[in-house]
Amino acid sequence: MGEMNFDNIRPYTEQEAREAIQRITRQSEFNTILSYIFSKEQHEELTQKVRNAKSIHEFQNEFMRPLVENILSKTSKGVSDTGFEKLKSDKQRLFVANHRDITLDSSILALLLVEHGYESCEITWGDNLIASPFVEDFGKINRMITVFREGTLRQTMLYSRKLSAYIRKRILDEKKAVWIAQGKGRTKNGDDKTDVGVLKMLTLEGNEELSEKIETLNITPVSISFEWEPCDILKTKELYVSIKRKYIKDKKEDLNSIIGGILGQKGHIHLSICNPVNQVIKKWNSEITNKEFFQKLASQIDKEIYENYKLWPSNFLAYDLLNKSGKFTDRYNKETKEIFDEHLRKTFSAIEVDKNEEGTVRHLFLSIYANPVINKLKYNFSVDKP
Repeated sequence: MGEMNFDNIRPYTEQEAREAIQRITRQSEFNTILSYIFSKEQHEELTQKVRNAKSIHEFQNEFMRPLVENILSKTSKGVSDTGFEKLKSDKQRLFVANHRDITLDSSILALLLVEHGYESCEITWGDNLIASPFVEDFGKINRMITVFREGTLRQTMLYSRKLSAYIRKRILDEKKAVWIAQGKGRTKNGDDKTDVGVLKMLTLEGNEELSEKIETLNITPVSISFEWEPCDILKTKELYVSIKRKYIKDKKEDLNSIIGGILGQKGHIHLSICNPVNQVIKKWNSEITNKEFFQKLASQIDKEIYENYKLWPSNFLAYDLLNKSGKFTDRYNKETKEIFDEHLRKTFSAIEVDKNEEGTVRHLFLSIYANPVINKLKYNFSVDKP
């Protein structure tokens, strides 16, 4: 793969992590997080444990694990999972996941991996999320790989090649697992689709044939679903504004989305490990073009994510409302309708739309929850009761 310097994209080394731990505990953001999530007694105890942590593993075990568990206990009705038996004993793989929440998608996967007896994974994140030195320290100590989003065409290509080389090195040479989103950023409209550009990036380095480059990464799709999207209002606003003009993010928007994702009520959450794609790739005609290969690969990842996506009453209600149907009336109740109406009311209030624009906003909001049902129906996948 050639020698590359990965210092600007790789997570911290153990030595760097030990230094970062001490910086983290001195930052006001650290105390803010602890004060919200933990009691005063737990706050003091955890602060001491973190300061005494001598490794990344200790930091994650003493702080990150209880942090994520407490966030989920306060803001969800529990996390369920399926498919971890598909991982078997293999360590190396690339998790390609649908992406609904900036921090929790990958954090929940990492937590569940450890609970099921596997090593945690490294996680890609955009450099736009590095809002402060604290966030940078916090991310890199938690095995975050930095993805640079901006730059000239030449810079973007160099960043992509470096990212490709680093991911391949970690998986092929060091037998690690890496998480990457199926697209560039979160799914805003509930319609999870794999970006062919992401798949092409993964093959920029290496001398093997295209199919072999992909097979050696052992791509394993991951499907996560939230009963209530914690940032549904912010997502609807972005979709609505984008209809009118080019959407330009506010400087604090990514930070607000991170906070909203953490603090927002999510109802039930489910994460599914899907079937690795290699068993399907091996059956493809070797004569297909590279373009056809990438399109088939993206489609296969999408199908796995759709089939394994767990639908909730909120999804079925949104589908019926969007289509003015009663197809799934047995899948939701009065409580679901009341929560749904409250979310929609808050959305109208937050976006401040005129009465004549409420129909557009309503359609965008409903689509976030209805699209997962539509995708399952499109492929005749089971739409079982939640």
